[in-house]
Amino acid sequence: MELINRLLTANKSWAARQLEIDETYFDNLAKDQKPDFLWIGCSDSRVPAEDLTGSQPGEMFVHRNVANLVVHTDMNMLSVLQYAVEVLKVRHILVVGHYQCGGVKASMMHKDLGLINRWLHNIKDVYDKFATELDAIEDEKKRFDRLVELNVIQQVHNLAQTSIVQGAWHQGQELHLHGWVFGLHDGQLKTLAHMPPTTKVEGIYRYDF
Repeated sequence: MELINRLLTANKSWAARQLEIDETYFDNLAKDQKPDFLWIGCSDSRVPAEDLTGSQPGEMFVHRNVANLVVHTDMNMLSVLQYAVEVLKVRHILVVGHYQCGGVKASMMHKDLGLINRWLHNIKDVYDKFATELDAIEDEKKRFDRLVELNVIQQVHNLAQTSIVQGAWHQGQELHLHGWVFGLHDGQLKTLAHMPPTTKVEGIYRYDF
């Protein structure tokens, strides 16, 4: 219980500090949320969305899962996406991966890991799609880093393929999709992809409205 009590004690100290800075802080926080950003990131405990971006409570809507995936059968992610886009009217969706991602690393192995095999299969699909490029990278760490990057880029494209995002674009909503990667070694976020509202989705993934 010592670990749990530490969290509760820290919470009381945090709440007190907020009130010292602004006595109306929690009154304002309780009114509503109007975030401009939806963060789709990894569940890794070393990648806290608000801390990395200097965001305050209420400024960022957050969804996290193993290896920051956008899976078209994931009702949890789709529900978050729909609410963020159609109700909160966020202006930017950020898919944020990170180097040394355990999920991406596990997907590169051939070991049977049980239930999570089904989840990691989505990253294996990314590897398979870019196998020519990845297999040409002899250095294992560089290949690992590149798969982290390609996975982020693919998830941004997966977002663009949803009817939720395409519907928002069709209605003139100023919705931008971004792909970023975080370096645990230097604390920096790097841009990998950007799809503006003028993006045209081609081929079988295009929805007509």
